[in-house]
Parts: sequence; structure tokens; C-alpha cells
Amino acid sequence: MSTSAKPAPAKARRVSARAPAASEPRDHTGAQPPRLDDPALFVNRELSLLDFQRRVLEEAQDSRNPLLDRLMFLSFVGSNLDEFFMVRVAGLKRQVEKGVTETGPDGMTPAEQMRAIRASVIRLFRNAYDCWTKELVPALEGEGIHILNYAELTEEQRSIANSYFQEAVFPTLTPLAFDPGRPFPHISNLSLNLAVMLQAGEGEQHFARVKIPDTLPQLVPLNAAPKTKSRTKTVSKDQSFVWLEQLVTANLEALFPGMKILEAHPFHVARDADSEIQDLEAGDLLESVEEGVWQRRFADVVRVEIDEAMPAPVLDILTENLELDREDIYKIIGGPLSLVRVRNLTKIDRPDLKFPTFVPALPAALMKDEEEDIFAAIRRGDVLLHHPFDSFQPVVGLLQKAARDPNVLAIKITLYRVGHNAPVVDALLDAVENGKQVAVLLELKARFDEESNIEWARKLEEYGVHVVYGLMGLKVHCKALLIVRKEGDVIRRYAHLSTGNYNSITAQLYTDIGMMTCDPEIGADCTDLFNFLTGYSAKSSYRKLLVAPVTLRDRFARLIEREIEHQKNGRGGHLILKMNALVDKKMIQLLYQASQAGVKVELLVRGICCLLPGVAGVSENITVTSIVGRFLEHSRIFYFNNGGNDEVYLGSADLMPRNLNRRVEVDFPVQDKGLIRLVRDEILGTYLKEQAQARHMTSDGKYVRDPDFDKKNALNSQETFLARAAKRQAPGPLAARKP
Repeated sequence: MSTSAKPAPAKARRVSARAPAASEPRDHTGAQPPRLDDPALFVNRELSLLDFQRRVLEEAQDSRNPLLDRLMFLSFVGSNLDEFFMVRVAGLKRQVEKGVTETGPDGMTPAEQMRAIRASVIRLFRNAYDCWTKELVPALEGEGIHILNYAELTEEQRSIANSYFQEAVFPTLTPLAFDPGRPFPHISNLSLNLAVMLQAGEGEQHFARVKIPDTLPQLVPLNAAPKTKSRTKTVSKDQSFVWLEQLVTANLEALFPGMKILEAHPFHVARDADSEIQDLEAGDLLESVEEGVWQRRFADVVRVEIDEAMPAPVLDILTENLELDREDIYKIIGGPLSLVRVRNLTKIDRPDLKFPTFVPALPAALMKDEEEDIFAAIRRGDVLLHHPFDSFQPVVGLLQKAARDPNVLAIKITLYRVGHNAPVVDALLDAVENGKQVAVLLELKARFDEESNIEWARKLEEYGVHVVYGLMGLKVHCKALLIVRKEGDVIRRYAHLSTGNYNSITAQLYTDIGMMTCDPEIGADCTDLFNFLTGYSAKSSYRKLLVAPVTLRDRFARLIEREIEHQKNGRGGHLILKMNALVDKKMIQLLYQASQAGVKVELLVRGICCLLPGVAGVSENITVTSIVGRFLEHSRIFYFNNGGNDEVYLGSADLMPRNLNRRVEVDFPVQDKGLIRLVRDEILGTYLKEQAQARHMTSDGKYVRDPDFDKKNALNSQETFLARAAKRQAPGPLAARKP
């Protein structure tokens, strides 16, 4: 195998711990290594997640990225932090309120984590807003895109803005007063609001809340009607915008006629969204999820962002009525509240300021004969699809073909996040209309997609699809499609298994790997899996699939232990594990044991990593690399050298307790030798050579850029995959002509 992983940090970290017994092993220096449950060997999960947000922010700060895509990265930081507070911080707050003092593997109590999180978030906010004000706004100015304060508008711009306010904004606004006769208004989750202080004549001061509508553009364009293109002169690209809340503030007198506007200050609210669906007690899971989504609207406030100019009396009103602690309040200096809203600018029609568009390719297996039936192509051999470089259209095409094929008897699929426009669902509806048996496991508990999934569940049921909402006590996260087809006297099963969702939009934005196969044993395993999902089953073993929570943890542990045995017996041990997150304590300890035995362990972990590499006597043979780039790294790939008889698994599961213990997950084997080499050398091998977008974790838990990241020819794995895909472009009935 030809890979070029970055070496571990030059100086291995020494971890102090209790003195081991005389019989315990010592490292190469003769010192006794720490116990593998030493808290010093584990990074805190929440702080690791915030470190990932810093790496995302670095992409916004990186001038090598196109300007409007830098804005998109900044907006990702905002949306990721919103979710972090709604889920992770909310859970910790509840633990603190209940007096929980138990510690996790890292030894931190909930209260200690809350203090560390606040300090980390404050630093992250400061850096993010510095990026906005000192880097991105000036760069936008240089490209003729002007973000103006209302006070800076010219007379013509003010006229355009005020006309827009009267026509589009004013009708949507609802001022809500707060006085003895009217209770403090409900502040909806993730809403941007104005806290308004006003006065009638010389009388008493009053408080009112005005919600800034999120259905309107948050940046109001100020340009006059666009000029027609001319052959003789270049049309100006200059565009000017003002923030919507500033426009509303400037026109508050229209909302409160006859009142004196004293002051108005924006604030942004995030509420607890970590409500667990009580499906064990629910007679109807659909109703239970709907109720949970509704109750989320009234959950406790976990964070309020305020403008730096908000005076203490106004803040006191919010603090008392929203029942805030001081630690819940974050003062924003030098920029708009809610960084998510800068995403509005990415819709500007400036292709020169965005990543170049691309056309996904077909895998070589589907390009041999343009007229070949896709079922015949799968019978010829397993088909691997590496998205977004390979088109997602063959997956949709497989479903569409199955929906029309008179020989197809049944279609079964798991759906987790399908999005709003779902060609996969359309194909399933066509299949029902064509008389196929269609069964869908639609996971209603996919956080923040519950409402969308409820709508799809009802639509599917209306068409006669057999819909299962999920399992009691388990979230179904696996990605599996099974097609049952009659071929002469034979019933053949075709399966598609994937690391990513059946979502045609995210298939263009996330890196994922799927496989089409008609392997009889995998097909039989898929049948058993769907019987478990839709019926009653105590199935405790599978032929080739690793299924959580039944077999995946134990089987994965045995695969690591086998690598340790290979190393001890002189056959060499080598693991390459690519995932989104590494949290599970037992898995981390197994990887430490592998390193202590001399196994080479190369970890590609995009986000949370609670393992420390390069610790003397513990993890000197482990490297950890995080790749953050144009596409969200989402594929999970697990390579085991197996004494030279390589094994590769792909799947939906990260190495986290929730994936291994509380979710239905599927990892599936790549069996074709050629595809194993492709995954090992062309995919993993390229990732391990990454320079441009790689961050390497040091033994103290920090991340550093690759030393060659800014060189002209620094290897960028995602761009390399795009270039390879472009070389094999070819027209055909299955080819996607648009990304």
C-alpha cells in the first residue's frame, strides 16, 4: 500500500498518573505508562466539538477560498453553534440544575464543562466577528458588495429601503407590548428580535418586542432597478445592502404611532432542543414526535446574544422574564447577531466569487455500456459510488428503474434525512402506483428534520406505502435499500448501502460512499435487517453486515484485536479509520492498546476526537488528521490490513456510544479486490497525503495546519477527487448532467 501519513508530533507527550504495579508494562524509555482509564488520556467531547468549529472558521479566514464561500463557512460556524447550545449545552445545564457531579472519561463535571465551554465560545465569537469585520467586509467592499449601516445610506438608498419597508416588511411585523395587562411575549427559538423602549409623551416608559421576520431577506438590497447589459460597456457589479433589523429600527415610529422611541436593541434567542421522544410510553410515535416538536418551542432559553450597546435596564427585563443566568448571555461586539444570516449574501449571482461548478461523474462500472440495464451492471460486479465526485443519479435511477420494472416485486428502504425536494420519495410513490410492495422505515426522530419527516410519512401513507416510524428506544440511522426482483425462476435481491442519507441535495455537498450489490449473503442480511425494523425479531447474528446495536461493537473490537495479534506475530498491524467522530471510551482504549502493541494507527477524524495521539507509552503509533474543506467529510471508512489480506468496511456509524449502543447502524464490507484497492489507495491513500486542508492533532489535543498547506502545489484531496472524476466524464442515460 502506498500512503504518506504525516508523522506523529516529534516530542511525545508524557502523561502523569498513579504508579502502576511492578508487573505492568513500561514504555521504551523504561517509564511506566499511565493506566488507560486515566482522564488525562481523554479530550472532553464538548471542547473537541468547539475545536472543530475553529477549524471551520479557519476556512472563512482563508483567503485562498472564494469570497462568497468564505461567508458560507462563517455561517456554518453560526448554525453549528446554535445547534451546540440547543443540544449539548442544554443537556449540561439540566445536569447542573439537578446537581449531577459525575464525570466523564475526561474527568470533568458538568459544571466544569459549562465554565470551559463559555470561555471557549467567547474566544470563538471574538475570532469569528473579527473575521467578519476586519477581513470579509473589506474584501466584499473590494468586490463592489457594500454592507452599509442605515445611517450611511444616501438619500436614494434610504428611499429604496423605506419603500421596501412599507411594501414588504411592515405588513409582516407584530409589535408585542409588555405591561400589567399583557404578559411578556413568547420569544421563539432562534428568532432575532428588537427590545424596544418607548414613551407616551412625558409618561411612563414601556417595553415592547418586535420580531424580525425570518421569511424575508436579512440583507435588504439597495440598488435601483438593474440596468440592461450593453455591448459597449461593462455593467457595474456594485451592490449595496442594509441589515433588515436596522431598517426596522429606523421605521419603528410606523409601528408605534404617537409614541416616542427611546431606544431599540437586537437580541437573538436559542432554546433547549434536546427533548427526548418518550416512545416507550407513546401509543402513537407520530403523535409523540409532533408533541415533542411543539413542546420544543417553549423549552428553556439556553443562550441569548445581545448587542454590545444594550443598557443594563433593558437587559434586566430580558434576564428576569426569560429566566436567564449571567452565563447564558453573550455580548456581541462589532457585527450582526446570528452569523447564520450572512449566508444570504452567498445567493448573489457572482460565480467569480464561488467555487467552480462541477458535473459529477459516473463510476467506471456504469460507463462500460450506456444502454446496459443497471441491474445487469450490478450483476456484473459490485458498484462503488464516491459522492459528490460520483453522481447520486444512479441511486435515484436504480429506484426509478425498480419502480417501473415489471419484474420487481418489492422495495424496502430506510430514510433518515431526505430533504424537502426528494426524488427518492417520488420514485417510491411511483413504485406503489405501479403495484410494487413498498416498505419505508422513516426515522421521525432525526433531530431538526422531524417536521419534514412527519410530512413525508403522511404523504407516503396516503399512497399506500407501508411506513414504519422507528423503533422504541432506538434511532434508526442506517442507510439501506433492498430491491427484490424476479428473474426467471430465481428471486434476486439487489441492495444499496451507504454512509450517507438518501438526500439528493446533501449528496452534492457531503463526501459519502455507497455500494450497489447483489451479493446473496448481503441481500439475505438486508432482508433480516428489514424484518427487524418492520416486524419482531430477536436476530443476534448477521452473515456479512455489522449491525448496531446487535453485532457492530463486538465485531469491530475483534477486528482491532485481530490487528494486534497480527502485529505481535510479526505480520504487521495497520489500521486506517475515517469517521466523523471518535468518542467511545472502550474503542479509544482498544486503539491505545493497538498502538502499545506497535500497530500503525492512522485516524482521519473530521470533528470530535477524544483520543490523544503521540502520548509516550500509549499512543506513539497513532496519528490523527482532520480534513475540513469545500465538501463536508461525511464518509466512514474502516481499513484493516489483516496480515496482508486487506478488509474494508464502510458504514453509517461513528465510534460513539450513541451509534454503537442506541442506534440501528450498518457497516458493510467491500469484497471486490479491485474496489478494496480503490478505497485503500485512491481514496484513503489520497486523504492521508492531504496537505491543503489537513489539520494534525498534537499530543496536547491542539490542531496544527500541515506544514505545506499554503504551498502552491499542496495536495488537496477533494480537488484531486474532482479532477479524477472529470477525466472519466462521459454522456449516458445514467449520467448526471447537473450537479
